[in-house]
Amino acid sequence: MLREGTVIPAHPLALTAERRLDERRQAALTRYYLAAGAGGLAVGVHTTQFGIRRAGLLEPVLRLAADVIRADAGRPVVKIAGACGDLRQAVAEAELAAGLGYDAVLLSPVVPGATEADLLVRARAVGEVLPVVGFYLQAAIGGPVLSRAFWRALADQPSTVAIKVAAFDRYRSLDVVHGVAASDRRDQVALYTGNDDHIIGDLLADLPGGLRFAGGLLGQWAVWTRAAVEMFATVHADAALWSGRAAALTDANAAVFDAAHGFAGCIAGVHEVLRRQGLLDGIWCLDPDEGLSPGQDAELTRVGGAYPWLTDDDFVAEHRDDWLR
Repeated sequence: MLREGTVIPAHPLALTAERRLDERRQAALTRYYLAAGAGGLAVGVHTTQFGIRRAGLLEPVLRLAADVIRADAGRPVVKIAGACGDLRQAVAEAELAAGLGYDAVLLSPVVPGATEADLLVRARAVGEVLPVVGFYLQAAIGGPVLSRAFWRALADQPSTVAIKVAAFDRYRSLDVVHGVAASDRRDQVALYTGNDDHIIGDLLADLPGGLRFAGGLLGQWAVWTRAAVEMFATVHADAALWSGRAAALTDANAAVFDAAHGFAGCIAGVHEVLRRQGLLDGIWCLDPDEGLSPGQDAELTRVGGAYPWLTDDDFVAEHRDDWLR
């Protein structure tokens, strides 16, 4: 399923006003993504807030999502757990995920002081526990610049099953493509767009080496997920329609991710969309200083009204009470 391509939302974190895990609403979010038709879920990643580790929430959050998928999905779902930190931490987090039944690990590239060689050794060690999804994280939120040679070497590792390309930079995104295309395992490594600013363009692109983006693993798909699934199902069959909507989706993402303020309100923007739909009770983040930026609320209202095909408010309203059971 991962290789064929699917919709994978990056799972947010539902908190109470006291900034404690709201298990009822956290489970409801998982049920929402399943009912919307997502083929996978990524949990413990940037949209879930990396701070869950310091808060002691990594294990409860991973466990809750796995339990809900097991109980409610009724079909195969790709379960991807985020892993961070140096080699020892990343391996420990992969072992936790493996014990909870996850299928793969999305491996954060942020390791202060690490060289590309260090990151490859770390990926190999994690890959002995679970298959690895590589991750090109945009520099604006701390991601390192990585070479084509790095991406070829990562693709060459037998445990690498996919790469999430979230460089938010066309040149660096192509570095990943060229690296994978040069690998002997090019047909075994699925490319997933994480470029929330260029989703439709990535999905429709004919890439160098005859490659393509199989699907998306996206924070943007944590909201309006039913509409995202419907778009993904028809994007190639109706390429002209979706090409014409590409700029609109980027415009909407700018509002959700708060591009105007350097992505400061990224997590809060996702939360606000879900709050308006009644899936979250508030937009609280683990960091009390993290919230919507000035004008972001109005921008979310604007894009929701301008692009009704992008939203799934009616779908959520119809099923929300059942998900919140």
